[in-house]
Amino acid sequence: MPAAHRKPKRRSLSGSTVRTAATLALASAATATAFDGGTAQAEPDLTPAQVKAKVDRLYQEAEVATEKYNGAKEKAGEARAKVNTLRDEATRRTESLNERRQQLGSVAAAQYRTGGIDPSVRLLLSSAPDRYLAEAALADRVGTRQAVTIAGVRKELREIDQLRTRADHSLTELRSKQRELDRQKKTVTRKLADARHLLDRLTPADRALATGQTSGQASGRPAASGTSAASAPGHASRSTPRGDLADAPDSRAASAIAYARGALGSPYVWGATGPDAFDCSGLTQAAYRAAGISLPRTTYAQIDAGRRVTRSQLRPGDLVFFYSGISHVGLYIGGGQMIHAPNPSAPVRIAPIDQMPFAGATRVA
Repeated sequence: MPAAHRKPKRRSLSGSTVRTAATLALASAATATAFDGGTAQAEPDLTPAQVKAKVDRLYQEAEVATEKYNGAKEKAGEARAKVNTLRDEATRRTESLNERRQQLGSVAAAQYRTGGIDPSVRLLLSSAPDRYLAEAALADRVGTRQAVTIAGVRKELREIDQLRTRADHSLTELRSKQRELDRQKKTVTRKLADARHLLDRLTPADRALATGQTSGQASGRPAASGTSAASAPGHASRSTPRGDLADAPDSRAASAIAYARGALGSPYVWGATGPDAFDCSGLTQAAYRAAGISLPRTTYAQIDAGRRVTRSQLRPGDLVFFYSGISHVGLYIGGGQMIHAPNPSAPVRIAPIDQMPFAGATRVA
């Protein structure tokens, strides 16, 4: 039979070919899943309650990452300040060193002009020995001062080298903190984007249900007409009677509560410390800063910033903390209520402290 009419011989797939085909198929499937929106698209029939549970988890994970970001940012700032201080000190001492070098250069030039003749020879050649001896004594004192200056220069050089070495180490530390900052920022951004994607799939009514607030509260605006903000769940008007201020143990706690009340309705923005937006620890830090008390930046540092108190000992002005990782904080105002910055889907508001797993409390005022 002519070659043109032969049927092509069927080839069996080798093991490596099968593995390659399977790998390509899996890669294509993964790519398709990624372009379809990942896990969220793979579960199209989630109820608002299920979405709320997922979103709450994502927000809590994002808040953990936010506090780590805040801590890394604080440490990066400290490392940057240390680098700048060391560099400034090295520059200042280098300028001082250069002045000493100029002084030594002037002395060396004078010695060169005199020819550096041996003192005993100069005494023999002198026409006025008494004057020479007086000058020699002065020169000896100058020489002693010169030796001290040289020793000082050598010490200064060593110390400047040490400063520069410490600055280099601090710069390495700063770069490490900046990398950590970038990692935490990406984690926060990803978690918040996932939560936003889930919420965007809901109707406005279901989205309000999933975030546990009215549509007006979700945007940080006052409650709808006919319903006062004070009567809306989880929120209070800035003009609400402030019995908690009268109950505050001292003026500083009262000032912190007053600041937090003034922030009601402000948006949650991760990493923000006011005055127009806050994250949870940013709000408590700003509130007590207004009261003249400096708090650390992160929740896990704020819990150690004062005296620990039990839940039964709570008084207005105490800081209340939540979750096992101490990733959320609010400002207690009495009656089992707190003011806190919840998450990006809700503004600063009043909420019950039993809304989240209670982890501890601290009194800073």
